[in-house]
Amino acid sequence: MTQNIVTGYEPLNTLKPVADRIWLIDGPAFRRCGIAYPARCTVVQLENGDLWVHSPTLMTDMLHAELAALGPVKYIIAPNRFHYAHIPQWQQAYPDAATFAAPGVAAHAAKAGLKLTFDHDLGAEAGAPCWARQIEHMIAEGSQKHREAVFFHSASATLILTDIIQNFETSHLPIWMRPLVWIAGIDDSDGKMPPSIRLTFRKAPLADSIRHMIAWQPQRLILAHGRWYRRDAVGELRRAFRRILRDREWIDTMAKIETDQAKKKRRD
Repeated sequence: MTQNIVTGYEPLNTLKPVADRIWLIDGPAFRRCGIAYPARCTVVQLENGDLWVHSPTLMTDMLHAELAALGPVKYIIAPNRFHYAHIPQWQQAYPDAATFAAPGVAAHAAKAGLKLTFDHDLGAEAGAPCWARQIEHMIAEGSQKHREAVFFHSASATLILTDIIQNFETSHLPIWMRPLVWIAGIDDSDGKMPPSIRLTFRKAPLADSIRHMIAWQPQRLILAHGRWYRRDAVGELRRAFRRILRDREWIDTMAKIETDQAKKKRRD
């Protein structure tokens, strides 16, 4: 973890309101593959006052006090294999909280030398969690390697993603890092799925997952890295995954043509 990098999202480690009962926490940056990644956590206050925390960032005394003023932290989420570094710190701070992890998180952490234990699985076969009526979730399908859980907070119409869209504002990055982000196609002019993740996905199931997210009709789209989208979340999903959606639409169109032709032959 590199905590002295200016991220452009200061102040860090403090709650920032998004809408009713939902906040962001911009955390310190960390380095991966030579790039300084600003990291973001999302906090949702459930109807009973309990707090649901997605992709926790660094815990500080001030942040702990801010959260205590909102309500008890009851649910801690590790949404994919890259977002677990601060889980032990939060588990220690909130021993009564239930922890949930996407498939593969514990195994990936173990390879990095960190043994993690989670209370619940967020995989496709897992039962509905107790917060499901207020926050829907699904696994973005199509990759055996990158299993990311995505979430929709219906009351605020907010979609919460982690790494399947990255949207770096290059003005916040050192000059030498900017070409790397431009080449990867994850700069703020057209933020999308980074190539290292995209290449692990099959197009058709990913397109179906994106359609599912669009069907939720989100208004806001929170990302873990870079600028998040305060409005037109559906439009941003269509833009970021336009090629995958276009290919899926083509397949669906051709299938419909074949079905219609088969029906016509049977009638004739």
